[in-house]
Amino acid sequence: MQTVKTKELKLDIARIGTVSAILTQPDKARACYVLAHGAGAGMRHASMDKIAEGLAARDIATFRFNFPYMENKQGRPDQPAVAHATIRVAVEEAARLCPGVMLVAGGKSFGGRMTSQAQSKAPLPDVKGLAFLGFPLHADKKPSTERAEHLAHVEIPMLFLRGTRDGLADLGLLKPVIAALAPKATLHEIEGGDHSFAVLKKSGRTNEEALTEVLDTLAAWIDSLA
Repeated sequence: MQTVKTKELKLDIARIGTVSAILTQPDKARACYVLAHGAGAGMRHASMDKIAEGLAARDIATFRFNFPYMENKQGRPDQPAVAHATIRVAVEEAARLCPGVMLVAGGKSFGGRMTSQAQSKAPLPDVKGLAFLGFPLHADKKPSTERAEHLAHVEIPMLFLRGTRDGLADLGLLKPVIAALAPKATLHEIEGGDHSFAVLKKSGRTNEEALTEVLDTLAAWIDSLA
């Protein structure tokens, strides 16, 4: 029977402060996903728990952490430089705690975008790919592609998981972005899913089924990196 260990710890971000983190580690983990949270909910949100539990069942560890604004219960997300520094420390700690295991990084919405920005400025050590659980290409009802410009400087594989009802990633704009990044970028659409992959009852499927598709796709993509 598989054993899953959960370890809570603190990360010290130089000149910024301390944030909380959680490592969820199955005993036969073949990879570790450094999972950054979205703008409105921290690492302990139920959706983050479900992702960590689902990936553990697929023999993939997760390293979750709070950004400083979330740790300190401040309303506005951190400046990019602060978010980038936090991500770098999280990646370093994940590598230390999961030696010899493949590292991938990314996360939900804001967290994924900050991770890709950090990677575009200087490669995150030992990270083999970036996976975005809803990349926020633009603000709601304000379609643009400016947030994707830095992706041209990312030199490792990227997976974009997008719900077909995602109002923060217009498909007509996202597809050309991903085409320009080929062959580094892969798009997988979750039918009926919104920005968080929640589906409508009339779709004929449940949120749990949509999440299963998200996690199965993510796990298969991680295996393809190997």
